[in-house]
Amino acid sequence: MFSKKTMVAAGAIILIVLNGVVFSFNYIRKSSFQAAAVETALFFVSPVQEVVTGVIDTGEGIWRQYFYLVHTARENQQLRRDLARARHQIRALREIEKTNDRLERLLDFHAGPSLEMKTAEVVAKDPSPWYHTVIINKGRSHGLKKGSPVLVPDGVVGQVTDLSAGYAKVLLIIDRNNAVDALVQRTRARGVIMGDGSQGCRFEFVLRKQDIEVGDMIITSGLDGIYPKGLRIGWVSKVIRRNSGIFQEIEITPGTDFHKLEEVLVVTDPPVIDETLTK
Repeated sequence: MFSKKTMVAAGAIILIVLNGVVFSFNYIRKSSFQAAAVETALFFVSPVQEVVTGVIDTGEGIWRQYFYLVHTARENQQLRRDLARARHQIRALREIEKTNDRLERLLDFHAGPSLEMKTAEVVAKDPSPWYHTVIINKGRSHGLKKGSPVLVPDGVVGQVTDLSAGYAKVLLIIDRNNAVDALVQRTRARGVIMGDGSQGCRFEFVLRKQDIEVGDMIITSGLDGIYPKGLRIGWVSKVIRRNSGIFQEIEITPGTDFHKLEEVLVVTDPPVIDETLTK
């Protein structure tokens, strides 16, 4: 029927076709298995990877935030230190400005045309309520002597009572042990300023007939051998004129604020007293 050659060719064709079918089937089966395996893996692995990735991202965010906060905290600390330093410098500059203002007032103050004065700083105050003295940082080596008058532009401060080479003690006019011969500038009525032991003074030994009013300025008379004439002491704050007695009772508010005493002027060559000046 068919030749041998034809049978061999047909067999070869059938074998080739079967081989292709088997290969295609195996490929399809293998591809389907792989796809199913990948899909299954994605189904189970993807949520885990998502959670892990989220945890990692959160950790990285926290870590970055931590370093940011640490850096910010250090910056804040440095800024606070810089602010504190700036505030300290501002306070120091303000203090220097106030000191310069006080020193300018001292330099501009003229107690008399021929007076020589030394500027001194108050370095200590007597803590006792019974004594009113201060220590200044000028002494014998600066030309100061016992009895040297001590002033500020606002008025008389006191006199030097004790000194060393570099320091001196000043007895304030508000001390009970101090006395200043004084005049009422308006009427020239004469008396003696005595400390009342607190922050004020009394104007003693003023005759009752003398004209004294609240607000009158009291100045030094220059007759006590200590203070030059014409220095301001303070103002009359109270006058009591009784029906009996020789003298008036007069209270004086000093021109000097002794609570704020920081720098003073010390007269190193008080003028010679002219005994003929009695008024």
